Amino acid sequence: MSEKDYYGALGVKKGASTDEIKKAYRRLAKELHPDRNPGDEKAEERFKEVSEAYGVLSDAEKRALYDEFGVAGLREGFDPEAYRARQAAAAGFDFGEMFGGRARGGGGGGFGFDLEDLFRGAGSRTSPRPGRDYEAKVEVSFLEALRGTEKEVSFTLPRRREVKSLKVRIPAGIRDGEKLRLRGQGGKGARGGSDGDLILSVSVGTHPDLWYEGDTLHMRLPVRPLEAYEGSKVPVSTPGGDVQVKLPKGAKTGAKLGLKGKGAPKRGGPRGKLILHVEVVLPEGRSDALREAYATLDEALSGDPRGVLPKLS
Repeated sequence: MSEKDYYGALGVKKGASTDEIKKAYRRLAKELHPDRNPGDEKAEERFKEVSEAYGVLSDAEKRALYDEFGVAGLREGFDPEAYRARQAAAAGFDFGEMFGGRARGGGGGGFGFDLEDLFRGAGSRTSPRPGRDYEAKVEVSFLEALRGTEKEVSFTLPRRREVKSLKVRIPAGIRDGEKLRLRGQGGKGARGGSDGDLILSVSVGTHPDLWYEGDTLHMRLPVRPLEAYEGSKVPVSTPGGDVQVKLPKGAKTGAKLGLKGKGAPKRGGPRGKLILHVEVVLPEGRSDALREAYATLDEALSGDPRGVLPKLS
């Protein structure tokens, strides 16, 4: 493809919807994937063409540029307004007729108006052009997001098929879906314009013992039956440091304890609250000693614990 017919590469019409483009790409990518066609150079080349086409047509901004200007519109530093102005200047319409032959301070014979004034502001070859912003994703674990971490991020530079890598500091307390803007890590500016930024979307994993409810961090707190019964002090490692927490006597599973300033860090503000969820843990396994202990516990219980349930029949 000399001019690269991206629609033809995917086998769709120019006015195809986003879903049609996605379906065509998935079908072709599955059919042409190198894993399914080992050693087939033609299939590999087609796979690259299909991937390149989808990379353009699945991006609304790139697709609009391609539809109007072709592959030229996808080049780094391309200026649509300047291109349109040059096209208009080269269209060959009669400027004298357009302005009724009236010369603006001009002598006889010529058009008598200033072409520079006509196209002033439509885009200049010498005006600075800032670089494009790029987007990428980074995945971190729940604890990495809570404590802060450093990650190496790799992303493909649009239009160049080059992979760029850089180390990024993930701030403590970042939440799933938040974005980081890295100044100057995007596309290169043209004619003295500033470089674009890299917009980094952060995906945070889940944790079995920690979760958020709104802006508040929650944590599961397993305790021994005797600790719950006596209201003991138990050690807890919180994001705000290690502490000793006093349980209420006779604490039951489901009881909640709040600790101010021991939750998730907040950028530009104090650390939030941590809510501990008490969970009384019974011993695992089976033994004579355990049965004896349970028998003693059962003797201490008064009444039927199920007696509080309503009659359903």
